Order: sequence, then structure tokens, then C-alpha cells
Amino acid sequence: MHLAEATWTDADDLETDLALLPTGSTEQHGPHAPMGTDALSAETIASEAADAYEGEVVVAPTVNVGISEEHRHFTGSLWVSEDTFRSYVRETVASLASHGWNRVIVVNGHGGNTDALREVCGAITRHDDAYAVPWTWFDALDFDDYDIDLGHGGPAETAFVQAVRPDLVREERFDDAAAGAGDAFGEFEQGTNLAYDFAEFSESGTLGDPSDGDAQLGEQLLADATDALVALLETVATRDVSRPSHR
Repeated sequence: MHLAEATWTDADDLETDLALLPTGSTEQHGPHAPMGTDALSAETIASEAADAYEGEVVVAPTVNVGISEEHRHFTGSLWVSEDTFRSYVRETVASLASHGWNRVIVVNGHGGNTDALREVCGAITRHDDAYAVPWTWFDALDFDDYDIDLGHGGPAETAFVQAVRPDLVREERFDDAAAGAGDAFGEFEQGTNLAYDFAEFSESGTLGDPSDGDAQLGEQLLADATDALVALLETVATRDVSRPSHR
């Protein structure tokens, strides 16, 4: 059940303790892909998994703005601080738990959110009345299986959007995206990244050539990510989430 589409009485009738909280970002993905790519992927996978899971699951509204200041040079990109993001996620999970939905998977579509989500989900589980675990969809997949790199606004993310919202992809701009693309997520020297902002290593805001993917690839990514999330739901649903006693 999607909370945003349900009435409170519909929600009250649910008999589950499982919830999905999608998180993403509103940030540039090159000249060809929408700024809502990460939020769209998290929301879509959460919805598909909730439908496929053999049981009831609450799907909370998507957190659309994340930790994305590294994209600040590209017009339209939005961001909040790590503290604000962690607080928002923690308080949202607390409100879910107050209604009995206290086993929460945070379904994430943005790499910049991952460290903060691991930290806040640990704090929730240790100190609050809920069990929370972060899950980033592209970390669950092995991109060698698809013979592509994840990139940023590259073939994988672009293919995903082509599969679920093709109207949002500007295929006529693929050449511009590839021409100004960077080679890696940063500038590395002696094991450290010297760059803090995406504009330092990518002119177009892209990593990878988006034309290397297509809607068929996107459909496969969605199917595989959905299967992975359903398997995680099954595990979380039966996991002993009691915490070890403090010694």
C-alpha cells in the first residue's frame, strides 16, 4: 500500500510491520536524463517489490532531495546537509514505527546518501523503537553481468529511465553527454580523491556513454533489482530484530 494514495482507514486495516521508504535525490544527470532519476529508480523498485512480495507492505512517500552538494554547479540540483537528511529519515521512520510499521527498509537510489543512511539506520536500530536497514539498488547488482559500468547518467541509469519513463529521456542529447563525460568518480592520487565537486571531472555531468544502454537493459535492471528487494523483504520479515543485551 502506498501511503500517499491511501486513506487513514485503509492504512489502519493493514496487518503488517513492514515498510519501504524510498530515498533519492534531485540532481543533474547530464543534459539527457531527468534530475529525478535517483528518486524515480528508488520509488519504482519499491513499488514493484511491494506488489511482488507475498504479503502486505507499506510504501512511504519518497524522500526526493538528498546529499548532493557535489552537483551544485549544475543548475537545478538540490541538496540538504547530512544532518538534515539523517534527521528527516530518522523522524520519518519513527512516525512509521508509531503505527506499528517498525521493520523498515530504506530503498535508496543515490550513492551520495549511502554513508548517511548506514549511520542513521544503525542509530535507529540501536536507540529507537524500530529496525531499519539501508538498501541501495545498484549495490545489489553486479554490473559485470550486464557488461556495463554504473557511471552517472550513463548507460545503466539512462536505460532504467528509458524503461519506466521514456518521455523523460532526451536521446538527441546522448552525443553531447558522452562528449563531455568524465572517466571516473573523481581525481584519485595515492588512494585519495582530490576532487569534491562533480564539475571538476565532468563537463556534461555524465560518466559513461548513455547510448550504450537501452530500454531492454533498463527492464532487466528493474526486474533484477525488484527480485533482490523482495528477497530482502522476506529476510527482514522473519529476522530476529531483538538487540543483544549490553555488557
